[in-house]
Amino acid sequence: MMIGWLQITSGRGPEECCWVVAQLAKAIINEASAKGYKAHVLETIPGITPNIFKSALIAIEGENIPSFVSTWEGTIQWIGNSMFRPNHKRKNWFVGVNFLNPPQEKDLKLNDVKIETMRSSGAGGQHVNKTESAVRVTHIATGIIAVAREERSQHLNRKLALSRLYEKLKQEKDDMTLKQQQDRWTCHNRLERGNPIRIYEGMNFKRRSE
Repeated sequence: MMIGWLQITSGRGPEECCWVVAQLAKAIINEASAKGYKAHVLETIPGITPNIFKSALIAIEGENIPSFVSTWEGTIQWIGNSMFRPNHKRKNWFVGVNFLNPPQEKDLKLNDVKIETMRSSGAGGQHVNKTESAVRVTHIATGIIAVAREERSQHLNRKLALSRLYEKLKQEKDDMTLKQQQDRWTCHNRLERGNPIRIYEGMNFKRRSE
C-alpha cells in the first residue's frame, strides 16, 4: 500500500484561484474514492473568504498512486466569471497540483535533522514576508539541505521541507544524480499558465471534455 501527497496551490493568486483550490480538493478526493483510493485533506491554508484555500495538502493511499496522480499533476485551468468581483473581465484562472512523497518515519527521524526557520523572501520590497515562515532542514550526517518557503504557514513549510529532504536522501540511496539544484516544487511561486493538464468551466466546476 502506497501513500502520496498532492499539494494544490493557488500560486499566490487572488481569491478566485483560492476558490478553485477548494473545488479541486473536492474533485480529487471524489475521483480518488471512485477509483478505490483512500483520500483526505491533510492540511489547508485558508483564503480570506470562508471555505476557500490558498493551498491544500491531500493524502492519498492505495496501489499504483503514480498512475492516479499523473492525471492531476501540473497546471489546472478554470474558465469562469469571478464570484467575488462581478465586473471583473478576467475569465481564466490557474492553480498548480504537485506530487510529493511523504517522509517515512523509519527513513527520516527528526533526531537526524536540523530544522531552522528563516524569513521567506517574496517579490521584494514591501512584498517580502516579514515573518519567519520559511523552513530549512539539514540532514546532519550528509549535510544535504532542503528548503520550503512558498507557504505562509511555517507548519506546512516544515512538512514540505521534510518531504523534499526525504526525496533527496532517497535519490542518494538509489545512486541517482543529485544535480537537480532547482527544487521541482517551487512552482508555487512560478505557476505555469500554458498547457494545462485539466480544464474546468463554470460555477458547477465541470471538466471540459478532452
